[in-house]
Amino acid sequence: MAMSPDPVRGTTLSMSGGRNSALSGNGLAVASMLTWAAGFPAAEVLLQTWPPVALLAARLAFAVVVMVPIWLLIDGPRRVLRARWGHAMLVGGLGIGIAMFLLIVAQKLTDPVTVAIIASCAPLMATVLELAAGTRRLRWNFALGVLVSIVGGLIATSAVAPAQLGLGAVCAIGATGLFCWSSMATARDFPDLSHTGRTTITFAGGLVMASLLVFGAAQMGMDVLPATAFDTQQAGMLMIYAIISMGLSQVFFVASIGKLGVALTSFHINIAPFYVMVIMVMMGDEWNSTRALGAGIVALSVVLAQDRRVARPA
Repeated sequence: MAMSPDPVRGTTLSMSGGRNSALSGNGLAVASMLTWAAGFPAAEVLLQTWPPVALLAARLAFAVVVMVPIWLLIDGPRRVLRARWGHAMLVGGLGIGIAMFLLIVAQKLTDPVTVAIIASCAPLMATVLELAAGTRRLRWNFALGVLVSIVGGLIATSAVAPAQLGLGAVCAIGATGLFCWSSMATARDFPDLSHTGRTTITFAGGLVMASLLVFGAAQMGMDVLPATAFDTQQAGMLMIYAIISMGLSQVFFVASIGKLGVALTSFHINIAPFYVMVIMVMMGDEWNSTRALGAGIVALSVVLAQDRRVARPA
């Protein structure tokens, strides 16, 4: 089971081992958020011609096709066949399929930076999940970190016009909650698999759910195909959106949870709006100092929340 830095039960760690784990865990979380942020501008381009449900299915299908051969090489066919496929269908179907669909709908109703900002409720949701699972004691420094993280998210959100919120915000909040739960379950419930295997098997569950959503949408007479012919630009954007922003990002995220816990790892989600903004600025958008300030405050919350006291060897 993936534990947080302040677990109720856990093995004793050496001073250097604990520091190295925290350092590598935070590095993995930063890498996860950087690669995740790259997907928002790509989705902005794709959503101009792709229906949300079609984009979800294409994203997951692209990722699964690429990642399954890599998983087979890492874990071997025997582990792949013996994996908990039934449980993966539940975790991936809800936490990947439904969550990503809600996230895409939220972005279509708002904009890339707004969706990333609304995800700032992730630390609070993840903390509640860990407390409910009994994998974290709520120390004062972590509670302060959660509070500061939310303040940073609120400061960044103040740059968003109220008209951009509404149903889009509801979808983004629902997606964030499901994602936190599924990420914790992915890191905890598949201990015999590599990080790549844990990610891929839940993506497969998400793909099954996405296929059902496409079928249901088609039966209701909704558009399930892109409005224009598939070209090289769309292929490039889909590769970024599926392989880098989803596949690689989730591998980093699950690996970070294994070292920091889902609550502390989710703090880094609140810095994602800053990364998204930087990418959008590079694409010609305007710099926003308020969002930059919010990102700085969230970065401070990550430092505050981590208990630097490490247990001595027994």
